[in-house]
Amino acid sequence: MNLGPVPRGTTLADRVIGSLRAQIASGAWPVGSRIPTEPELVEQLGVARNTVREAVRALAHNGLLDIRQGSGTFVVATSELAGVMRGRFADADPLHVAELRSSLEATAAGLAADRRTDADLRQLDAALDRRERAWESGDAESFVDADAALHLTVVAASHNDVLTALYADLGEVLRDFLRADVGTELRPEGHLDHAALVEAIRAADPVRAAAEARAHAFHCRFRT
Repeated sequence: MNLGPVPRGTTLADRVIGSLRAQIASGAWPVGSRIPTEPELVEQLGVARNTVREAVRALAHNGLLDIRQGSGTFVVATSELAGVMRGRFADADPLHVAELRSSLEATAAGLAADRRTDADLRQLDAALDRRERAWESGDAESFVDADAALHLTVVAASHNDVLTALYADLGEVLRDFLRADVGTELRPEGHLDHAALVEAIRAADPVRAAAEARAHAFHCRFRT
């Protein structure tokens, strides 16, 4: 990580905060991962320990990082808004989360069917393949990650930047919702094929794409 020159009016701590935030937003430090230790960050950034400590505390205060004494510092959200949303809706009614997810994903899928590019279709195929391989592996957490990535890819294919940003900021809320549904063990009856959703987008059929997305949002074991 190279901070570069410090612009006039910007403190060194601000630059460090920006650098750490960029690592989180880019996915270099995924949610749930432990960031480098304080000495490692000092070495990587070439700044004093107090500057690193100030930056880490600021991001913890903003909800992106969680400082756990004796364990390290962990990424808990990809943006300040994502952190706020996760805290705000941690105890939300699962039905209400499903209704929100249904509205956002159905709208995005319909738009994606109208607007998707060849590059979007390649990314959707890759995300779908990753999801299926994760299911076959039997690793519940890997499946949660892969399923969430596929749905975000669908939303991104809508080419609506505001919708995509909002969905990404809600990502951890929706991931927690899915994690609670899936549990710690993948069961055959819990599998839902998403190939029809991708094919509806490929076929440029917004009505069918929206219907597939809406159905997926309500396919939850604890609600049936």
